[in-house]
Amino acid sequence: MKDLNVLVVGCGNMGASHSRAYKNLAGFNLIGLVSRGAESREKLSQELGGIPSFNSFDEALLQTTPDVVSINTYPDTHAEYVRKSLNAGAHVFVEKPLAETVEEAEELVALAKAKNRKLVVGYILRVHPAWTLFVEQAQTLGKPLVMRMNLNQQSDGAQWQTHKQLMKSVSPIVDCGVHYLDIMCLMTKAKPVLVNAVGARLSNEIDKQMYNYAQLQVTFDDGSVGWYEAGWGPMMSETAFFIKDVIGPNGSVSIVDENKGESQDIDGHTQTGALRVHYSELDSAGNFSRKDQFIDTSSEPDHDELCSLEQQYLLRAIREDLDLSEHMYDAVNSLRIVLAADKALRTGTTVHL
Repeated sequence: MKDLNVLVVGCGNMGASHSRAYKNLAGFNLIGLVSRGAESREKLSQELGGIPSFNSFDEALLQTTPDVVSINTYPDTHAEYVRKSLNAGAHVFVEKPLAETVEEAEELVALAKAKNRKLVVGYILRVHPAWTLFVEQAQTLGKPLVMRMNLNQQSDGAQWQTHKQLMKSVSPIVDCGVHYLDIMCLMTKAKPVLVNAVGARLSNEIDKQMYNYAQLQVTFDDGSVGWYEAGWGPMMSETAFFIKDVIGPNGSVSIVDENKGESQDIDGHTQTGALRVHYSELDSAGNFSRKDQFIDTSSEPDHDELCSLEQQYLLRAIREDLDLSEHMYDAVNSLRIVLAADKALRTGTTVHL
């Protein structure tokens, strides 16, 4: 089968990692890079051997006629670029979130099905072996589950500039939250029914209608509950910025990593180090009958390797004509929850799903 020609849109951290994957994986042929910033795309182009580059998405799409478009831009462009790519007959990989509204996301899913094109959303934790094990362990804990997760990022310099640019269109609990709400949904396999949220604007450098810290709470129809916390900016604390902890009647499982580094280290956002499994069973004397188990996961893939795994999944979906209906539904579902949280925060009400 012929190699699939790929056009990459967005040359930041994610776009660069995905571009390296397309360049190195058999089955893909990287034919173009698109970015509004000349410096980022030219630097990446030279790194990858002189890949043609463009500053206009429409021009690049017309000139290259790709088989696949990889969209790694700011969220406010996702829906437009996905729509244009599908209408041009291309398969699509798009970084999360799929769109800015649930309605737009559902329209894109319907369009992908109508065009018989594959639409893969970048839920990087789904291809991570340690996170897969984390979900599997959580599913042994009984019901209901209590899921506690956060990803706060203390940022300055270029990273803070990126966060401020992101917050022109999306809040921290929406942008990163879709990852972790997706994980919660995988753990419970239940429907979300209630969402609450609190938040605060901690910087005068962002729009008055935006907040850079928030925590959401979600209740599922099986009685499970979860919270997710996200904050961005130079004021954020480096204490307890990475909590991934699940509790059930049978015990708990937690990601533990003593060498997490700084919160704005992109590799640290997916690294696990080890899983700690705790068993609640007591013996006849009322003491724990089993010691906690530590599962070493330190040999996990790095960020570029995870992006490569995502693109291997995309290639398999195209080559084997996989049914991505559930994948796309899950992408819309997690978006629905975080957007409900944003609404709950702004209105001060509980949102019923």
